[in-house]
Amino acid sequence: MSLLQTRAVSKAFGGVQALDGCTLGVERGSLTGLIGPNGSGKTTLFNVMTGYEAVDGCTVTFDGHEITNATPDRVFQLGIGRTFQLTRIFPRLTVLENMHVAAQREGWRSLFGRWSSSREHQRALELLDFVGLTRLQDVPAGNLSYGQKKLLEFAYVLVAEPDVILLDEPAGGVNPTMIHYLTDRIRELNQRGVTFLMVEHNMEFVMGLCDRVVVMNHGEIIAEGEPEAVRSDPKVLEAYLGA
Repeated sequence: MSLLQTRAVSKAFGGVQALDGCTLGVERGSLTGLIGPNGSGKTTLFNVMTGYEAVDGCTVTFDGHEITNATPDRVFQLGIGRTFQLTRIFPRLTVLENMHVAAQREGWRSLFGRWSSSREHQRALELLDFVGLTRLQDVPAGNLSYGQKKLLEFAYVLVAEPDVILLDEPAGGVNPTMIHYLTDRIRELNQRGVTFLMVEHNMEFVMGLCDRVVVMNHGEIIAEGEPEAVRSDPKVLEAYLGA
């Protein structure tokens, strides 16, 4: 049984069918890439999996338990973390204060408190070191480069020690040096047992990192398998290049 799975997910926005009977399984311990042309439904599927979009008549399961239409907070508590195309950090707080918010998990109320324990504080510092942001811990998050903001959001997600992490465009707009750094961090976490599902347009990044690639087009999954097999699939070439 897949660790994270959707069955026959459909989702429409007005007259636009964003998802059309989409079934996807993410195996435990895998590095899975989710690719497809713009508007193919990738981010909508992420939102359904993590409770940001409600659906009818389908099933989403995590570790054997149904989580269909669970709230984002509930999904997070169960062990699913995610990042977003547009980073969701607190720009006026320092980098370390952002980690404080993540550790407390109580939103803005945590800004007025202290660390619950020295262990939480130490864990936050360890994660900032893991993503290479220790020297910037006292810098307002809004002053970071775009790539550094993505690394901070990544560290923010890691505070909860999730079993599976959904990354939405992790390499988008990031320079090659930082992409290489992020790749190493993802591989290290995967070797420790963390499962990844990532939406990404950078084909070199996906094909070099993922052990399995799933391709969407018009709200449906049209191909899946090992990177090399997917790269040469006629349906994939047609989706990207036209008939």
